[in-house]
Amino acid sequence: MRLIGLAVILSLTLAPLVAEAQPSSKVPRVGVLASGDTPAVEAFKQGLRELGYVERQNVAMEWRFYEGRADRALGLVAELVGLKPDVLVAMGPPAFEAAKKSTSTIPIVAIGGTDPVGV
Repeated sequence: MRLIGLAVILSLTLAPLVAEAQPSSKVPRVGVLASGDTPAVEAFKQGLRELGYVERQNVAMEWRFYEGRADRALGLVAELVGLKPDVLVAMGPPAFEAAKKSTSTIPIVAIGGTDPVGV
């Protein structure tokens, strides 16, 4: 059920970028901060494929993994923000907090955790 919600959020976030990109050939850039290469990351990649987003073809993915060390999340998300992605995907509470502290202009999609809004 969460993947369906994720698919809807990403579709609404990326669809205007893709529609806008067609005349200019702009490929949407997605920055992802996650703990590691987990089943959730694989499910996210699969969900994107099911929506027609193929990495290195019609979407640019920038991956950063804090490898379970929350103290690394802020530095890694700062790298992502510097790349000026169209959207940030934060997977897990340390990623939510780091993304929120790092930008107020880039849309953030929070995945995982029990209360991303509360965090």
